[in-house]
Amino acid sequence: MNPLARSAEELLPDSISSTNWCFLLLRTVLVISTVCAAFVIPFFGLVMALIGSLLSVLVAVILPALCFLKIVGKKATNTQVVLSVIIAVWGITSAFFGTYSSVLKILQSY
Repeated sequence: MNPLARSAEELLPDSISSTNWCFLLLRTVLVISTVCAAFVIPFFGLVMALIGSLLSVLVAVILPALCFLKIVGKKATNTQVVLSVIIAVWGITSAFFGTYSSVLKILQSY
């Protein structure tokens, strides 16, 4: 939510966006709109689980391990390479099972 709120604050004039009431009001409206979307959109929780299992694991587990290998390159020790590959494979496996589980639940609910 914070990146979206910060982007919206940048669109407002400085005299308005620098006040505390703008900070509170903007974030309150964003949270309320998210709650309304969760009630209105069918399967919102299941769709969020699907997105989370795909993107969260990719950003938090897989990409850091692979970026480490790319940045360090040939200077990485064998232990670092093995651990990075194990972490990446574990992340890919987790993402696969999480995605499979989410898609299965969506199909069962539909």
